Amino acid sequence: MEFYPKVEKYITEIFAQSPHFRDIKHFERTVYWLKKLRPDADEALCIAAFAHDTERAFRESGIHPMAEKSSQGFLDETFMKYHQEKGAEIIVEFLKKQDAPSELTERTSMLISKHEVGGNEDQNLLKDADSISYFENQIDFFLTHKVTEVGKDKVKDKFQWMFDRISSEDARALAKPMYEQAIKRLEE
Repeated sequence: MEFYPKVEKYITEIFAQSPHFRDIKHFERTVYWLKKLRPDADEALCIAAFAHDTERAFRESGIHPMAEKSSQGFLDETFMKYHQEKGAEIIVEFLKKQDAPSELTERTSMLISKHEVGGNEDQNLLKDADSISYFENQIDFFLTHKVTEVGKDKVKDKFQWMFDRISSEDARALAKPMYEQAIKRLEE
């Protein structure tokens, strides 16, 4: 794991200076859940788990204007495509500056570019680890901030979508109690 520590340092530094500084814990725990689901995860998967939401660090505010203007909010397909592809582009650029091998940059790009919607087995694994970590680490923020920004219905839709997108039964079993608690807290 020659390049993972470099990515971790880079992501931690850029997020520490962004409105999304609280996301660092989410990234750490995405790697944790990834390794729980696949203990032998390769370096590209670990990098993608830590860096999957890199695009957020480069936003001027909390919600990207594309998502804010959409009636679908967080779930807008155009926004999601942008979020995934821009994050992959940023990490690939960073890895190239570190002289990472093309196989690593290409695989990391492929993983991040589909981390919201999945696709192949590894993209689905990353998506599942992201969902578990989301329920573990992002719910308080959504309940205290996002509800007032976008409304209870859009937050509920996000919770539902984050749970429904989980592919594996193991990941679903891990996330289910956290998801149920999130819905309960939202409805209180």
